[in-house]
Amino acid sequence: QVQLVESGGGLVQAGGSLRLSCAFSGRTFSVYAMGWFRQAPGKEREFVAALGRSGSNTFYAASLKGRFTISRDNAKNTLYLQMINLKPEDTAVYYCAAERFDRITSSSSLYLQENYGSWGQGTQVTVSS
Repeated sequence: QVQLVESGGGLVQAGGSLRLSCAFSGRTFSVYAMGWFRQAPGKEREFVAALGRSGSNTFYAASLKGRFTISRDNAKNTLYLQMINLKPEDTAVYYCAAERFDRITSSSSLYLQENYGSWGQGTQVTVSS
């Protein structure tokens, strides 16, 4: 089964940057579509970004595009989320998620958490003002 382990979270000042990593194991990474979601205190988990098997097709929450960049290194079995110009409202637990590409029926499916079968435990990102 797929195992996902996020890392790279922490405390950062507003305007700062962080890069999150998600280590993938248990299956062949390159056949999985991957996504990042986040959950702020008292709020529902929301979509952040996703990409396909090769990483050439990327998808972002409209409000985050331009500050967040998702990427993957299939040789290292790792997913990344580069975050710049962080804001206090970015404070949340960030989760990576995975699903086999052949179970993703359309690109729009990548935006929905119910379409991902594997999840990491999350990493906390706290942005201070």
